[in-house]
Parts: sequence; C-alpha cells; structure tokens
Amino acid sequence: MDFTLTDAQRDLAGLTAEIAGKLVTAERQRELDSAPDRFDDRLWSALAAAGVLGAALPEPAGGGFGLLEQMSVLRELGRHVAAVPYQTSIVGAADTLAEFGDTTQRELARRAGAGETILGVALAEAENWDPAQPTTTAVADGPSWLLTGTKITVPFAALTSHLLVTAGTAAGPALFLVETGAPGVTVTRELVVDESAQSQVDFAAAAAQPVGPLDRGTEAIGRLLARLSVGIAATQLGTLERGLELVSEYARERIQFDRPIGSFQAVAQRLADAYIDVQGLRLTMWQAAWRLAAGLPAEAEVHTAKFWAADAGHRVSHTIVHVHGGVGIDTDHIVQRYFTAAKHNEFALGGATDHLRGLGTILADVPA
Repeated sequence: MDFTLTDAQRDLAGLTAEIAGKLVTAERQRELDSAPDRFDDRLWSALAAAGVLGAALPEPAGGGFGLLEQMSVLRELGRHVAAVPYQTSIVGAADTLAEFGDTTQRELARRAGAGETILGVALAEAENWDPAQPTTTAVADGPSWLLTGTKITVPFAALTSHLLVTAGTAAGPALFLVETGAPGVTVTRELVVDESAQSQVDFAAAAAQPVGPLDRGTEAIGRLLARLSVGIAATQLGTLERGLELVSEYARERIQFDRPIGSFQAVAQRLADAYIDVQGLRLTMWQAAWRLAAGLPAEAEVHTAKFWAADAGHRVSHTIVHVHGGVGIDTDHIVQRYFTAAKHNEFALGGATDHLRGLGTILADVPA
C-alpha cells in the first residue's frame, strides 16, 4: 500500500483544520453544551461554503474525490472534537446515495454535499449486536414500502431531512430512505455520556424508498458499515492525537518534587505506550481506508482498524485523564471532552470484543 497523502488529502485536511481552529473555541464548546442538539451550525456552514462537505463525494454529487479525502477531513474534525455530522451525512448517507441511489436520491446527495440539507444514518438497535442483520422490517405496499422498527443512538436525527435506514425484507437486508418528518416517524432525543446529538427513532409503517436493487442490499450495507467503521477510526485518530499532545504538554509543565512529572518513569512509560497505541491506530486506519478506496478486499483490515480505535482509544483516553491527575476529572477541563469523545468512538459500531470476534471468524475461515 501507499502511505503517501494525495494533494487533495493535504489540502482538505489543511482547510478543515484552519476553519475548525478558528471556530471551535472553548467558549463555543461551552455554548453548545446548553443547546438542545449539540450541533455547531457555524462550523457546518463554513465547511459547506468552503466546499469541504461536497469535495470528497463522487461526481456529479460532489467534487469527485473519495474515501481517503473523507478520512483526512474526519481526522481533523476529531482533533477538534467538532460537533458536526460529516461522518453520517457525507461519509455515510450522501456517499451511499451517490453510489447506489436513483436520480432523485443522487440529487439529495448533492444537496447534502452543498450543505443545503443534512442526512442521517440509522443503524443501531437495542439488543441487536449485528447492524448487518437488522430487526427493523420493510414490507412492500403496492409500489411503495412501509418500515417498522426502532433505531437507537441515531446521530443528529432531529436535524436531518432524511434517514438512511437498514431493514430486513423477504429478499434479505436492504437500505431504505425515509423522510424524518413523515407520518409514522417519531424522533426522541437521548441523553448520552458525551452529550452528542443522539436520538431514538421509531418507525410505525413509515413510507420508505429502497436505495438500489434489493438484491444488492447486503453489498450496500456492507459498504456502508465498512466506511463508517473506518470513519470512526479516523475520527478517533484525530481525537487521540490531540489528546496525547495535551497530556504531553501538561507532563512537561506540571512540576512535582521540583521535577516535571513527565520525567518520572511511570508517567513516561504510560505516555510512551500511548504514543505506540496512536501509531498503531494510524497504521491500521490508513491501511483499511487505502484498501477500501482501491476496491480491494478489506473486511479483516476494517475489523482491525476499528479494534485499534476501540482498544487503543480506551487506554489512551484513560492515560490522558490519569496523568492530568485531579484536574483530569474536572468536567470543565478540556481533556474531559477528549475523554468522552474517545469513549463514544470506542463503542460506536461495536467495541473491541465485537471486532475481534469478526476478525476471528475471518481467520477461522482461512484454509490452513
């Protein structure tokens, strides 16, 4: 594989970092804490105006760049713990509609890339650990479809115009597009640890449109889950990189017994372990992203990247808080934002154990 970043990756990452660096301030973060939905509309509008949102969508929905460029944007958003739905609206819904949707659905993807609407992805279900096998159902009703079921922790659902929903049909799992404000759709905000905008969405015979042919449903869901999993790993990479920078700065500045605490062996070892963890996540994330972008088999690499996002995320996030000592548990301190964001990324779309099981299944099927 080639680890060299493309010009578009560097440019989009730099532009995203510049915009987020100006707008995502401590004061703005505190302001968002009291909002009904933790959504940074100023940052989202600025990213749209700069062309960041649509740049990495396939033509004609966007600028024609792809997954690697999307991961570069997500990494920068993770570094700023930015409260915007780039992962779900662009990487998830818009990219999938551009690939599998009909003309109308592709136009919706273009509008999302232009910042004219926000799309969402509804995957998780209570007591169902396999998003590829949904318990939500869709049944044909003449030329249309009716969707019934419940999805939990749907990001930014209250702000979306449409949701991309996984559902089971007589022909197998498939993707459906549902208007969030349509009859039979109920959105209830949920309270989660990192205070991000999450909702439960109930579907009661809600009108839905299939996305792509039903016989390609498993393919579409697999592609969506793979890209979202690597997207979480990219976001986690940015979050842990910045968190490690913060704790390293603190370890150099905090004096105890007339010495910086970073000079103590136990602290230095934990920081060194955290550095290795971040490097492992960086390697596995880019490996999975590159293989997906190149159209190569990447199931094992995706599981590996998400495992590192979860396992390394757990260790590094706790190191960030522990080395900060008493101030690390202060919910007003900046490291708490990185801690809770890392914990969210750890469990989104499955924790470490879930992806180890997936990886083990793949390895067990390999002939000796």
